[in-house]
Amino acid sequence: MNPPERKSLFRNPFVSALLGGAIVAVVGLVAIATGLVSSGGSTTTVEAQLSAPVVSKSGEGEGAGNTVNQIYKADGNGVAFVESQLAPEETEVSPFNPFGEGSSGGGTATGSGIVIDGEGHILTNNHVIENATKITVKLGESDTTHTAEVVGTDPSNDLALLKVNAPASELHPLTLGDSSKIEVGDPVVAIGNPFGLDRTVTSGIVSALQRQIKAPDGFSISNVIQTDAAINPGNSGGPLINAEGEVIGINSQIETGGNGSNGNVGIGFAIPINTAKAEIQSLIKNGEVEHAYLGISGGDITAELAQDFNLPVKEGVIVQEVVKGGPSDKAGIHGSTKKATIEGVEVPVGGDIITAINGKKIKSMEEVVTMVEQAKPGEEFEITLLRDGQEKKVTVTLGTRPSKVGESGK
Repeated sequence: MNPPERKSLFRNPFVSALLGGAIVAVVGLVAIATGLVSSGGSTTTVEAQLSAPVVSKSGEGEGAGNTVNQIYKADGNGVAFVESQLAPEETEVSPFNPFGEGSSGGGTATGSGIVIDGEGHILTNNHVIENATKITVKLGESDTTHTAEVVGTDPSNDLALLKVNAPASELHPLTLGDSSKIEVGDPVVAIGNPFGLDRTVTSGIVSALQRQIKAPDGFSISNVIQTDAAINPGNSGGPLINAEGEVIGINSQIETGGNGSNGNVGIGFAIPINTAKAEIQSLIKNGEVEHAYLGISGGDITAELAQDFNLPVKEGVIVQEVVKGGPSDKAGIHGSTKKATIEGVEVPVGGDIITAINGKKIKSMEEVVTMVEQAKPGEEFEITLLRDGQEKKVTVTLGTRPSKVGESGK
């Protein structure tokens, strides 16, 4: 293996991951939230009403040959313009903070939302409305401003559910599709309010699947959709729509390319709509969503890594760090005891190696993340470990994910 390939190998699997969910980056990925932008004065509508067909996968039947214009006309009125009044406060440097370090002036910020039913529920990103003292919404082409209440939030998946008391004539619910059926190369359309420019539509394709991005609370969001449809600050919370006019994602973040600009460079990320659909009833009923928590960080083992470190297995997950007082710590799982440097990359080593969970062979951190995300707090994981070459089994009772990374959870 040549040096460039080795460098990529170590950049990916050894990004720290605090499980349930994990902070696991794709190689070279530095996702920055688009969220909110300062709003002032009037806005201009930018509509890319193209005539080229956006063909469904089947190529026939309902929705086949829909143009961007047709999708826009059908779904545009179901996209909300969300404004958040922010209280003056001192803030830390954060990619999710649109005003930067030390901002104390507050102000108005804008984002997007998706009308999901006739009762006035609107789905958006949590970072669009977080810390807002007042939230207002305009629906479709209407200039009427409605005050919105927060029904529930899930910071770990960057989701929020709002509700407005609006007449039925202004509520145009969008159809929520099935994000598990999308494929790389599928055509998509995004509608939202980038830079406060209301009812803007852009188009592109699904450029990748199964991405992971970092939520504002430090945990990760899995199974994220990557798209080259142009999304920018203010698109956050708006819909990513398939050729049939169904919402398959919530536009949330962009890759800026490290050029100092917050604008689009052709790589955007949308939270899959199936993630949101699984949470809507919990948000309505409880105002929040509880996530299971394992409380470790770790990385993938590869054949090359096993050879370099003389590991007893060629695949699995090596535990780097165990959160003190967390579920894994209580079960006796051990993190790394030393660090090694290979080709300039520092790698934690010496921790337990996870080879199986509940009898299922484990090959990667992604598999562990998925199992934790599909579980509930209080469930038990029987984890098979290798420690000093000896197999050991421990039972971990999953906790409730804490409010931020590094805490032990419940």
